[in-house]
Amino acid sequence: MDNQLWNELREISGEENVHADEPMSSHTTFRIGGPADLYIVPRKITEIARLADVLRSCCIPYFILGNGSNLLVSDRGFRGVVIQIGKNLNHVEAEGTTIRAEAGALLSRTAAAACEHGLTGMEFASGIPGTVGGACVMNAGAYGGEIGDILKSVTILDENDSVRTLSPGEMLFGYRCTRVQFEPWIVLGAEICLTEGDQDQIRARMNELKEKRTAKQPLEYPSAGSTFKRPEGFFAGKLISDAGLRGYRVGGAQVSEKHCGFVINRGGATAADVLALIRHVQDVVGQTFGVHLEPEIRMLGFGE
Repeated sequence: MDNQLWNELREISGEENVHADEPMSSHTTFRIGGPADLYIVPRKITEIARLADVLRSCCIPYFILGNGSNLLVSDRGFRGVVIQIGKNLNHVEAEGTTIRAEAGALLSRTAAAACEHGLTGMEFASGIPGTVGGACVMNAGAYGGEIGDILKSVTILDENDSVRTLSPGEMLFGYRCTRVQFEPWIVLGAEICLTEGDQDQIRARMNELKEKRTAKQPLEYPSAGSTFKRPEGFFAGKLISDAGLRGYRVGGAQVSEKHCGFVINRGGATAADVLALIRHVQDVVGQTFGVHLEPEIRMLGFGE
């Protein structure tokens, strides 16, 4: 990367917020991943448009990172620029029954703000470790709820560097899928539409879901959450367990013994370990039950 571009990016986001050869293992919940060529932490929303414009004009690939909670980065890293929005672009505010959140706001913090204002409807998201932006990209959900069910609008930056506000209908929400996955767009924020409720009941429901997660999910190990999407008519974890793969291990990567729907990092796992394990699980489940398991986690830096 030439000095002129390096200096331009530092001018946009500040010298202290632009880092070369940043290990992505430090920025994913899997604790796996090689270095990104550049890692930038913008200070405000307007910087994202400027960064995207410069990088597009130079034909340099970039990736928008939230909390890194649904991401596997290759061992060789990412030959491009990672723009991390979770550290600074995380403002949350409530007005009436609407919560406005910037894309980098954690879902847990946003749900807590809803509870503080006596707003119900977001309890299901209180334990999801991602950001609002990531949730809008993936239509994140848990315990019968999905972010698409409660969104009033999503603000995006499109490929022409224009800021647009999309309705839920325009987002094309599906199971762990939205239109944003197929467009060169960047989620900047969202409006969440909730209803008035009893604060004590809201908090009790959040605590109940937290206890369920702690009891059933391997939160004591690094992971990227549920590894596979739920195949229609089945549960991924049960298929994996019934295929005899509970505890199956490749290097430091393991099918969780606590919840077979999770691949965990038992210590020292590489991205190659995780990918080999995913492929083995897909092969065995496919051969045993004739069901294809599609990964839910996103992958970065493979096949570049």
